[in-house]
Amino acid sequence: MKLPRDLSGRQLADGLCRHWNYREISQTGSHIILQTEIPGHQRIPIPAHKSLRIGTMGKILRLIADHKGVSREEILEPIL
Repeated sequence: MKLPRDLSGRQLADGLCRHWNYREISQTGSHIILQTEIPGHQRIPIPAHKSLRIGTMGKILRLIADHKGVSREEILEPIL
C-alpha cells in the first residue's frame, strides 16, 4: 500500500485516537503528543502540518506498528 500524500498530522492523530487507543496529552509548538498504555506505554510526537512528508509518516507508522504488533496497512486502513 502506498502512503497517502495528503494526510495531515491532525487527521493522523485523530484517527489514532479514534481507532488505536491513543489519547492526545498535549501540543507543544507544532507537534501533537499522543500516548497509549495498550499493550504498553508509548508516547509519540506527530507534526501538526497540513500534509505529512512521506518519510515522517512512514517512521510514525513503523513505530506504532512495531508497538501494536500489526502492519502499517492495518493502522492506516480505518484512518483513511
